[in-house]
Amino acid sequence: MIPAPATASAATESDASGSAAAEPAATASVAVDSAATDSAATGSAPVVLLPYPAEQVPGLPDGLELHTFDGDACDGRPGPPPAELLARVEMLVTPYLRTGTVLPFLGSMPRLRVVQTQTAGVDDIAPHLPAGVTLCNARGVHDASTAELAVALALASLRDLPGFVRGQDAEQWRSGFYPALADKRVLIVGYGSVGAAIEARLLPFEVEVTRVARTARTAPQGPVHSLAELPELLPHADVVILAVPLTDQTRHLVDARFLAAMRDGALLVNVARGAVVRTDDLLAELTVGRLRAALDVTDPEPLPAGHPLWHAPGVLISPHVGGSSSAFLPRAQRLIGAQLTRFANGEPLENVMN
Repeated sequence: MIPAPATASAATESDASGSAAAEPAATASVAVDSAATDSAATGSAPVVLLPYPAEQVPGLPDGLELHTFDGDACDGRPGPPPAELLARVEMLVTPYLRTGTVLPFLGSMPRLRVVQTQTAGVDDIAPHLPAGVTLCNARGVHDASTAELAVALALASLRDLPGFVRGQDAEQWRSGFYPALADKRVLIVGYGSVGAAIEARLLPFEVEVTRVARTARTAPQGPVHSLAELPELLPHADVVILAVPLTDQTRHLVDARFLAAMRDGALLVNVARGAVVRTDDLLAELTVGRLRAALDVTDPEPLPAGHPLWHAPGVLISPHVGGSSSAFLPRAQRLIGAQLTRFANGEPLENVMN
């Protein structure tokens, strides 16, 4: 489904965050009334529910009542937060990759004003958000980790590192001539913060990068093409890297028509969301050996045992670990500390999605 030209929008382009997640289509800054002022009438400090103990989060402001819910226990006690606490929570920071643990009590927090995720993608929580609650994502937190994996997947697939591992297991010396990343034409589909981070890591490999976003614009590194230009761009790309958010526009963006436009032997790398690709259409191309794929995300996910994608020729699969690296935690905790400071002081929050 290569889309028609998009209508004008004031939103800025975002992209996948860690293959852990794809960034939604817009971010912004918006002010939230001072937490301290809002709670003054009750004579109590604003209550915030964190996924980490307060001592692990740098830069926390004074004047907040902090509690911990990590998805398993609240303040060290197994189970969800008690009703008395939920009734007072004004800001919630969701546990990483465990959004499902907070969904049952999202509607039980009448004073809730802000939800801060630790993922770039918010498609798992946005439909469940109570009216009037501000939603912030973790744009920027996963850039380094996701970009690193995108390049690693491209290199591993091109140089056939999985084949070397299989050869080592079988005690086989698999010498030969393999494609290099150098001199390849790379098309980055989704040029937000993750897409830009991918480009920064690709350039030392002496590649030619073409950038695609929802709408055309000019970036510091050069022109950014629109999604509507994909039919003209795909036939020239040796490597196509997906870093788009999962939206109505990008769901099944990579379908039979998209794949047919890719040149023979091209490599598709997906660090966005599995549903950006129509799996059956990709399987058809992999089975005949015309394309290759390196996927950190799949649809369905987790990929069930026995699914044909596991053993399709020319495919490399990692288990949605784009954002799950040692680079994540310090960046996530710095963002949380900074956002709580803004919240406490009534300053504009960053990465507002609604």
